[in-house]
Amino acid sequence: MTHKKLWMLLVALLPVIITSCSDDDDEDLIGNWVRVSDFDGLARYDAAAFSIGNKGYIVGGYTGSPSIGRLSDLWEYDMDNDAWTQKANFPGVPRNSAVAFTVDGKGYIGTGYDDNENKLNDFYEYNPTTNTWTKKADFPGSARYAAVGFGVAGKGYIGAGYDGNYLKDFYSFDPSANSWTQIVSIGGTKRMGATSFVIDDIAYVCCGINNGTYEDDFWKYNPSTGQWTQLRDISDSSDEDYDDDYNIVRMYGSAFVIDGVAYLTCGEQGSVRGDTWKYYPSTDLWEQVHNFKGSTRTLSVAFSNGSRGFIATGKSGTYRYDDIWELHPYDYDPDDD
Repeated sequence: MTHKKLWMLLVALLPVIITSCSDDDDEDLIGNWVRVSDFDGLARYDAAAFSIGNKGYIVGGYTGSPSIGRLSDLWEYDMDNDAWTQKANFPGVPRNSAVAFTVDGKGYIGTGYDDNENKLNDFYEYNPTTNTWTKKADFPGSARYAAVGFGVAGKGYIGAGYDGNYLKDFYSFDPSANSWTQIVSIGGTKRMGATSFVIDDIAYVCCGINNGTYEDDFWKYNPSTGQWTQLRDISDSSDEDYDDDYNIVRMYGSAFVIDGVAYLTCGEQGSVRGDTWKYYPSTDLWEQVHNFKGSTRTLSVAFSNGSRGFIATGKSGTYRYDDIWELHPYDYDPDDD
């Protein structure tokens, strides 16, 4: 074969080689997403969610239909029996873009906005034992939506978000006193649409957007010291090799924790995302795992009992989702064989 013919053959095969390498890379990623029982409520996005024991809860959200409006229904998912049960409706104004978290076996929800796009600052507690809601002291910061929250070490926290301006202030809620206290603001930039998770009584906040810029700074909050500490950026921003493949930044991502490590997936960055990243708190490093297997989406919710993690609902364009997926983090996807 002449050099010219060999060169032409290599050029012709190049797209095939590139595609094959890309497919192999995806197939080598650990993690298997398994679809479980679909959500019994209306397909929706931008709902709130929290976890209590082996139960996950989804409340509110928006179907995208003005005739239906924002929602206030509450649904409980039983992880052991793969079954949904409708619970007592949320008593506040129907809403989406709210914050929810769990403290000491009770769920909390607040902020968001309603059908008239009024920003909200009311706050409620859900008791799963009695299936009842109780109004609590209003969130003291400005009414807002797309805030971020978490429950850690017996208290709840809400901060950042958007009230007509981007925000970074943070507040702590003490359930025993039914009172709020302003704490030190998160470092870095103001943001909305951030993502949080909690590992070993340390809260982590990343992602979000500010004036069209997707934020790549990453922070942890220690409730015992009341201080925020900046961690490594979640983009390829250093001169070292560890972050060369990082493509983590996004807004409206969803995260859960399994066995002491966090998993972040879905969201949007110009387009909807389905890539999934695993965070190791011991090394402050991220590793890509298998892509989310459902339709790529944003404004989904996540819940976890610490050993199992789920992604539910969400949207992509005009599509609204009611499917639920569980990540089996130590398995490989059999469809990749």
